[in-house]
Amino acid sequence: MVSVSIVLPAYNEEKTIKSTIAGIKKAVNGLKHHIKIIVVDDGSTDKTYKSASSISGVRVMRHELNRGYGASLKTAINNTSSEYILIMDADGTYPASSIPRMVEEAKKYDMIVGARTGKVVKIPFFRKPAKWILMHFAQYITKAVIPDLNSGMRIFRRSISLKFMNLFPDGFSFTTTLTISCLTNNYNIKYVPIDYYKRVSASTIHPVKDFVGFIHLILRLALFFKPLNVFVPVSLVIFIAGVLKLIRDFIVIQQFGLGGSLLVLTSIQIAFLGILAELIIKRTSV
Repeated sequence: MVSVSIVLPAYNEEKTIKSTIAGIKKAVNGLKHHIKIIVVDDGSTDKTYKSASSISGVRVMRHELNRGYGASLKTAINNTSSEYILIMDADGTYPASSIPRMVEEAKKYDMIVGARTGKVVKIPFFRKPAKWILMHFAQYITKAVIPDLNSGMRIFRRSISLKFMNLFPDGFSFTTTLTISCLTNNYNIKYVPIDYYKRVSASTIHPVKDFVGFIHLILRLALFFKPLNVFVPVSLVIFIAGVLKLIRDFIVIQQFGLGGSLLVLTSIQIAFLGILAELIIKRTSV
């Protein structure tokens, strides 16, 4: 029998926590698996903890201070022994009805991601440009098609999350980190379309701040897992700039200038740094 912990990070979700859990219980009713529901109250200032604690069959953990979405997930993962972890938000945006299908599919894959590409998708317009940029940047790094980079509804083997636990940030980048870590380490991932509803409570995401953070995160993960994908393009751009500078100097002053030569040498050094980083990663992963 497969054991699954359904984890709900919650911060000031008193308006939706009960209905979300009710939907989960209805969805998993009849599943022949050992299902646990875990709520991690991340320092809420409303009645989220009290509301969650009043529901039977739910394990509630609590952070005294608000530590972040990722910190809540890490707390739950470290305090359960279930074979699989299924995460979803407590704000009612993700469909609990998709849980049975995702649990069944998980037996054949390392991670199932609920891609927000269903019939009903209520992603705020101001988030879409940033999501598009991040998704294509991540696809370049991983060389994989990613329908949804940071979906908050997914199921994965707990052993995988433990392997990358030191990489997971405390903030909203947990899901992005997990996606890129799995794709760059050849884990089998399947994306299943799900709906995404409008949230009831106020969002705690800060568009500009979090977008910059996501870009920094993807670059850091790229350097950690796929350094050549970062070093080679940078090296190539500098090399081309150096060659163009040398050509210009030769035409204008009839000799090769120092600036162009330095750019070419710098590009070669950057390329060798990328190769060295790649060799170190491959050696440590053997």
